[in-house]
Amino acid sequence: MSQPMHQGEDEPSRDRPHLHVVEGEEPVTQPSLWERIRRTVREDLDVAVAKDPAATSRFQMALVSPGLHAVWLHRVSHAAWQRSVLLRLPARLLSNLSRSVTGVEIHPGAVIGRRFFIDHGMGVVIGETAEVGDDVMMYHGVTLGGRSLSHGKRHPTVEDGVTLGAGARVIGPVVIGAGAQVGANAVVVKDVPA
Repeated sequence: MSQPMHQGEDEPSRDRPHLHVVEGEEPVTQPSLWERIRRTVREDLDVAVAKDPAATSRFQMALVSPGLHAVWLHRVSHAAWQRSVLLRLPARLLSNLSRSVTGVEIHPGAVIGRRFFIDHGMGVVIGETAEVGDDVMMYHGVTLGGRSLSHGKRHPTVEDGVTLGAGARVIGPVVIGAGAQVGANAVVVKDVPA
């Protein structure tokens, strides 16, 4: 029978950063959870200031941007959703709280990339199997919705660098290609090329 492992033997400590070693190279220390959170928050603030002409500072955006608040609350609820089936109910409750406070509904199962910015935000709906890439800009009233009751992929995939205009509806498991621009009030039910 095997002996239980003690911290420091073969398992890295949760208190120490994990080292990734590639043969012939120096070990690379991965950033801590708090460092990753700090970087993500800073990135989100930087993109909000860059993409919102009414923004005067990071501090202002951190206090008053409902789109930014919705993204931050989604990042927390999504982490819980992925971590454990037992955390899915709390993740849904946090998502509902976010919707009540911000007017933005993002299912905790949706995958959201880096530097995602929702301007204004009111009325945005992002479904459970939606995937949103990096550097995506979304305006108010956008829906990334499903058109079936299947349990598989039923919501859109929005690739990197896409802009979704106010009131756009992207429905079903379609792909919006990298860099595409979807106009205000457009209804999209087929793939849009990059």
